[in-house]
Order: sequence, then C-alpha cells, then structure tokens
Amino acid sequence: MTRLALLERLKEVQRMPRYQGRDITTISAVLSIEALAKHVELCEEAAGATPRFAGQAGTEAGQAHAGRN
Repeated sequence: MTRLALLERLKEVQRMPRYQGRDITTISAVLSIEALAKHVELCEEAAGATPRFAGQAGTEAGQAHAGRN
C-alpha cells in the first residue's frame, strides 16, 4: 500500500468520534512506511473500524506502538 493511501485511511480514522479533536496524523511525517501502516492499523482498531490490509508491518512498527493504547 502506498504512503498516500495510508495517509488517506488515517484521515478517515481522524474523523471518527474517538479521534475528533485529536491529532493522529502529524506523527506520520517521521514514520517509516512500515511504522505508518502499523499506526493506521492500530488507530483503526482503537476507533472500532475494521482494519484494512496495509501490507506487512515490520517489527519496527510494532515496537513503535508497544505498550500504547
């Protein structure tokens, strides 16, 4: 999945009630594409959306969110 597609998904999640008024997109500027895919997936899960396949997220991406809710 392209970076642009991931950012579009993240913007969709940003509009969901759980994230309204919160910025979940700015961090994307410093994330690798693998970490961004994992960030999108976790935000979708937390917002109650069904995560869409984002490609393989590496262990770096998983560590970027370790212990965060």
